[in-house]
Amino acid sequence: MHPEEAKKEAKEISDWIIELRRELHRHPELMYEEVKTSALVRRELDNLGIPYKSPIAKTGVLASIGNGNGPCVALRADMDALPIHEETDVEFKSEIDGKMHACGHDCHTAMLLGAAKILKSKESEINGTVKLFFQPAEEGGAGGKLMRDEGALENPKVERIFGLHVWPQMPTGQIGSKKGTFLAATSFLDLTIKGVGGHAAVPHLTRDPVLTSAQIITNLQSVISRELDPLDSGVVSISAIHGGMAANVIPSEVKILGTLRSLTMDGLKGLQRRVKEIAEKIAEAHECEAIVEYPGNDYPPTVNDGDMWNFAKNIGKDMLGEENVNELDAVMGGEDFAYYTEQVKGCFVVLGVQNKEIDAIYSVHHPMFKADEQALHIGTALHTTFALNSLEELKN
Repeated sequence: MHPEEAKKEAKEISDWIIELRRELHRHPELMYEEVKTSALVRRELDNLGIPYKSPIAKTGVLASIGNGNGPCVALRADMDALPIHEETDVEFKSEIDGKMHACGHDCHTAMLLGAAKILKSKESEINGTVKLFFQPAEEGGAGGKLMRDEGALENPKVERIFGLHVWPQMPTGQIGSKKGTFLAATSFLDLTIKGVGGHAAVPHLTRDPVLTSAQIITNLQSVISRELDPLDSGVVSISAIHGGMAANVIPSEVKILGTLRSLTMDGLKGLQRRVKEIAEKIAEAHECEAIVEYPGNDYPPTVNDGDMWNFAKNIGKDMLGEENVNELDAVMGGEDFAYYTEQVKGCFVVLGVQNKEIDAIYSVHHPMFKADEQALHIGTALHTTFALNSLEELKN
């Protein structure tokens, strides 16, 4: 399918895609709680006459289009929201206090449903299978790993997979990515410093976990500045500190949260080892105890196959113009799309949604995040073309 034709067909259903996105946006659900979101996806697939498996990965949906007589290609959208209270002025803002689609997964789901609609209309021409992954729990829950482990890449075996992510750093009408490692390996940090609390007027009778925490936080920055090769990339970010309730009381415990990131799994494991060693030894020096945990899942780096990026890039050039396709540097954000590309050739592409005229300028994970909805039909067109042109290429 020529990319310009796909873009034209997607534009014709743009209003439908936007309405789906707004319905999803009003009702955000956190990881593995995507009950209404999954129901909406199933409702639209039923309306389109597309068969699916549900549940998979607890709240996910796995749909298929085609006759099964040929290669298999997969398209993926994530569905979960974030525990962020929305502060935008949009008329369709979140109706759930403290929850928001601040990472654009509502856009991803709507764009993939748009592709489902177009692909279904062309099913008689599809020799092979297009799998549609409506995946839960990208935000820390490793829903991609669970989808993979429950067989989403098998029967028939997926030969290529593509994912899209809205990108407020680029204006609408542009896309970008790179070959090789595009997104980082990531880990959460949960650090507890236990001391002996007491009256702040007699600090010598306490073992102060606040002072100890300050020493640890300061020294953790030396892992990046003095232990990492300056030509490598790494992140040790402390993002939350909780300890104490009163000005005249030294608490007995301080909780510290953060994240570690590297472009390789070996690099991530190295950061984890050094953070643990530094925290424990500094705590010991202050006669406190450090409990270092890395909860949840360590996401692997997202690695794009070079041929798949060239394939996607050429489609983007035909659809949007060569000047609107960007070769990007690696980004230290993480993505559980990585679990798919550990086993299958794939490419993760970012889609510009920045529009200063509507104040769509804020980063993802921000309470003021907005996406320019005029980009959504472009995402649908890209998904559609990635699938159809891949099947044609794999057949030859």
